[in-house]
Amino acid sequence: MSTVQQTPTRGRRILVLIPLAVFLALTALFLVRLFSGDPSRIPSALIGHPAPAIDLPPVAGLVRDGKQIPGISAADFRGNVTVVNVWSSWCIPCHDEAPFLLELAGDTRIRLVGINYKDQPDNARRFLNRYGNPFLASGADQNGRAAIEWGVYGVPESFVIGRDGRIAYKLVGPLGAENFEREIKPAIERALAGPAS
Repeated sequence: MSTVQQTPTRGRRILVLIPLAVFLALTALFLVRLFSGDPSRIPSALIGHPAPAIDLPPVAGLVRDGKQIPGISAADFRGNVTVVNVWSSWCIPCHDEAPFLLELAGDTRIRLVGINYKDQPDNARRFLNRYGNPFLASGADQNGRAAIEWGVYGVPESFVIGRDGRIAYKLVGPLGAENFEREIKPAIERALAGPAS
C-alpha cells in the first residue's frame, strides 16, 4: 500500500513544480530581454516615413531675442535637417539633457525644435529661462495628441528629420554627449548627405 500512496504524492509534487518552472522560465526571459540591449533603441515604425503632418501652436509667451518663438508646422521640416526634441518641465531626464541641447543649438547645420509635451506654458517658460532656450521653434502639445502621432513612448525623445521631411532616426531618453556621438551625430551626417526635397 505504501507504493500506491507515493504515486499520488509524487504526481502532486510534479503538478506544483510545473507552474513554478514556467514562472521561473518567464522571469528569466523577461530579465534577459530587459537587460539585453539599449532601451533607447526602441524601433520606430515611422523611420523612413514623412514627419507627422501636425501643426502645433507656439508655447504661449515664449520669446527669444524679444520675439515670440513660433510653433511647429510640418512644412518647416522640408529643406532642413531638423532635430525634434519632445520635452516637458516636469520630466527629470529633460532637466539632465537641457545643457547638452543648448550646446547642440550652436550647430548651424541643423534646426533644433521642441515639442512641449503636456505642460503648462508658465512651467515651460520657467524651465527654458532656467536652462536657456535651445529651440528655434517650440510647439505646445498640451493634450498629448501630437506625441501619439509621433509615436512617443515617453519624454524625452528626439527625432532626426532629413531635408526630405522624413524621419531618419529616433532616440528614446535624454540626449547627451555619448549617445549623440554614437547615434544622433551619424544620423545627422547621413541626413545632411541625403537628398533634399
